[in-house]
Amino acid sequence: MDLLNTLVDKGLRRETPTRAEALAVLGTTDDELLDVVAAAGKVRRHWFGRRVKLNYLVNLKSGLCPEDCSYCSQRLGSKADILKYTWLKPDEASRAAAAGLAGGAKRVCLVASGRGPTDRDVDRVSDTIKAIKERHEDVEVCACLGLLSAGQAERLREAGADAYNHNLNTSESTYGEITTTHTYADRVDTVRKAHAAGLSACSGLIAGMGETDEDLVDVVFSLRELDPDSVPVNFLIPFEGTPLAKEWNLTPQRCLRILAMVRFVCPDVEVRIAGGREVHLRTMQPLALHLANSIFLGDYLTSEGQAGKADLEMIADAGFEVEGAGEVTLPEHRTGGGCGSHEGGGCGSHEGSGCGSHEGGGVCGTVPASAPAPAASASADEPRPDLVAVRRRGAGTDLAPNA
Repeated sequence: MDLLNTLVDKGLRRETPTRAEALAVLGTTDDELLDVVAAAGKVRRHWFGRRVKLNYLVNLKSGLCPEDCSYCSQRLGSKADILKYTWLKPDEASRAAAAGLAGGAKRVCLVASGRGPTDRDVDRVSDTIKAIKERHEDVEVCACLGLLSAGQAERLREAGADAYNHNLNTSESTYGEITTTHTYADRVDTVRKAHAAGLSACSGLIAGMGETDEDLVDVVFSLRELDPDSVPVNFLIPFEGTPLAKEWNLTPQRCLRILAMVRFVCPDVEVRIAGGREVHLRTMQPLALHLANSIFLGDYLTSEGQAGKADLEMIADAGFEVEGAGEVTLPEHRTGGGCGSHEGGGCGSHEGSGCGSHEGGGVCGTVPASAPAPAASASADEPRPDLVAVRRRGAGTDLAPNA
């Protein structure tokens, strides 16, 4: 397939595909799907080998967010029956992080619902970062606290944060249909603040909110322009009690095409499968490892994920290996400056203010001139509300976490 040969060649050279090429990936048929995965897999292996980076989420403050993000179970007016609690103390957060690190995670993502942190909140999170690093000196810590004010990114960096996550989520043209309490420009500004402070920038998207192929390509090209180290790809978890509860627009095949398109557009970036993989990829999750080089271990912010032990077995059975603490995630050309020389890439989990995992919270041949008509498999998926499990364990509870 000439299109795929072209995209592999461009990916190995870190050359940006055209919009028509990216759209054509999303428009491939089910008969072509394994060819698409194999082609994007060549690019993934060239830059990241067969390593899979494990990340672990700690929800520092759950629910009661004043923002109205339609996808989020922690949003203003949400009727989702999720855990609600105020800030974890530093020692509580450190104990929660330890569970994920014991399971093989090399990065901890500290997330808090809300529009953005106050200066007192930054102090709280700074104390938490220090508590975690006192016990685990080599751990990478990513903060995800919503919109940042002047100087806050620098303070988090001084406290020991390695990265900051803030997702663009969807295209600029449709952003106002998803959220009204802040703007797309606000999100771009926060990613730039993190970048400028020397933090490893992490920013991604949410697929499955009713967007078009053009919207998906728009947001991924915008992310490419922002140049984050990590791009988390979330698949909408349609929580009952949120405005998007009825949006079941994804199939496993559609999810794989989206991941492949992201890999072709961002070939040398940490692409992370974030929230919703268990709900929408289901038994096709191992194939997604040929496209993404990073996942979250265990549970998400307000929903439960696949058992940590099952994650590790899936990685091994698919012929991949867990990335070790001493291994550098990003290719050498991405670790020599720009983002503070941090080595891990970002933290994507869409869940509101979202650390790359949505659940509600805070780069030869002939190419078609235009994308073909959407494949039949891109039609709406059958609703599977039975797969949406609200988190009842781990941070904010007395039960052991899933890691």
